[in-house]
Amino acid sequence: MKALRVTLVLFWLIISGNACLSQGQPAYTDYPEFNSLLDSFNLEGSILIYDSENEIYYSNNFQWAREGHLPASTFKIPNSIIALETGVIENDSSILRWNGEKRALKVWEKDLKFYEAFRVSCVPCYQEIAGKIGYERMKSWLARLDYPGMNFEESEISKFWLEGDSRISQMQQVDFLRRFYFSELPVTSRTESIVKSIMRVDKTDRYTLSGKTGWGIRDGKNNAWYVGFLETKDNVWFFATNVVPKEGFDMDNFTQARIEITKTALKRMGLM
Repeated sequence: MKALRVTLVLFWLIISGNACLSQGQPAYTDYPEFNSLLDSFNLEGSILIYDSENEIYYSNNFQWAREGHLPASTFKIPNSIIALETGVIENDSSILRWNGEKRALKVWEKDLKFYEAFRVSCVPCYQEIAGKIGYERMKSWLARLDYPGMNFEESEISKFWLEGDSRISQMQQVDFLRRFYFSELPVTSRTESIVKSIMRVDKTDRYTLSGKTGWGIRDGKNNAWYVGFLETKDNVWFFATNVVPKEGFDMDNFTQARIEITKTALKRMGLM
């Protein structure tokens, strides 16, 4: 039933003229239903979903999806890849020691295994990792991975994804994740397997959901990410959500809202 619903949606979009398919080129399809979904969460922004089988992008706002933002903690994906490839991190169980200093979140105030640090998005853990990778290796590996928009000096090695001039768009996030998933990056299969494992957040008999959140603050303005991919029985769907709160939004809900709005969008498309 889910597959039938997706097929009918695609058929309607094509015959309505909203999807212009050309051989070898992806299609860009407006999906205005996402606007009402954003409104229901009292958020503004863009939900971008990519159908890798049919090469179709869906979004309520492609202009927003092409604009750059600080990657914030979504950068933990390439940071993890580089850490494993350079040997800074040995495996998913490598221990990141807490130095006893107070941290922003209590869950960070303990020794964490690498996969735990990723899943609780331990900022100081990954700042330490970036410092060990170092400026030259980080720059070199970002170029090799073709991870775009990271603009920083050596003094910013432990914070350039959180503040400064680095920017990445939703379209670029999806492109990077697609290349990572389909083994198009110059990394070992071991690294790929480990990072896919630590990204996995939900697995059922119908789908597997993998993702990473991010929350950036620039000039006092909050910006939230949720990026990743959904594996179904016959396809892989990539997503990148980027949202900001509207006036009156309860910021206590911001952490979960970026995830819930993405999952709701995937459900409305009949994918979950």
